[in-house]
Amino acid sequence: MTLDLIFNGANLFVLPFWVLIIFLPKWGVTRKVISSFIPFVVLAALYIYLFVISITPENAAALSNPKLADIASFFADESAAATGWIHFLVLDLFLGRYIYLEGQRTGVWTAHSLILCLFAGPMGLLSHILTYWTSQKFFNRSQEEASTPTDAPA
Repeated sequence: MTLDLIFNGANLFVLPFWVLIIFLPKWGVTRKVISSFIPFVVLAALYIYLFVISITPENAAALSNPKLADIASFFADESAAATGWIHFLVLDLFLGRYIYLEGQRTGVWTAHSLILCLFAGPMGLLSHILTYWTSQKFFNRSQEEASTPTDAPA
């Protein structure tokens, strides 16, 4: 299996999961699929394979005491870059899973955060945190006030 095939296959592998959580979040199949760890097992196994084939004695030495120039040199190698990319795919999808499940649990809108997470996980996480805080501050209070009778005797 070539490195290009692994890279392209991994990119395609994650897309259906993103489509489900962004466009079909309420569908029962989405929750069932996203609750599974199987996609992460597949991606993690692929990551481990790429990690093993990209480590050389020089790379191992550089990574054991990392300096920015050494890391840049390490990722200049295609197998190391593919390993890093799979790392992003796994963690961004796992973060997307977390955001999706939290949104389902709390009722907080997540589509915008998931789209950001698809392209840049930490930005999606920050978006979700800010959305959650905003919804708690402005929307939950008004729901509580609406459910509390104001004319009840003291």
